[in-house]
Amino acid sequence: MLVRTDPFQEMDRWARQLLGDPQSGTWSRPVAMPLDAYRTGDEYIVAFDLPGVAPDSIDVDVERNVLTVKAERRPLDLGKDAQLQASERPLGVFSRQLILSDTLDTEHIQAGYDNGVLVVRIPVSEKAKPRKVEIAVNAGEPTAINASKSTAINA
Repeated sequence: MLVRTDPFQEMDRWARQLLGDPQSGTWSRPVAMPLDAYRTGDEYIVAFDLPGVAPDSIDVDVERNVLTVKAERRPLDLGKDAQLQASERPLGVFSRQLILSDTLDTEHIQAGYDNGVLVVRIPVSEKAKPRKVEIAVNAGEPTAINASKSTAINA
């Protein structure tokens, strides 16, 4: 077996942990979690990567149009005899905040966690959905204008 060695790799890892590298989370300094966001139909879908995080350590809150997701990944409990040989997986607190538009329905947000991915579904509010506007003609009955017909205006 070939092993590529870097004599400074371990020292670099220690420095990142001590100085609070943005890629290594600590319990006192949360690190952002990667996400993907989509719009499909009348809802937004946000997927957060949280591999190895226990579902009971995930917290999703909404306050004043701010969606906050917090999660914590703890080290594996392997007993007293376990000796750490390599440590590359970030541990600690992960946190992410998203500012939600007023056009989203924060009362009906849903979240699910499966295979290390937290999926949050945020519906678009009814008031933000497109709708037809009726136009009154000659102060009479409202009439819908058909956009498929074109009318030329002569000057």
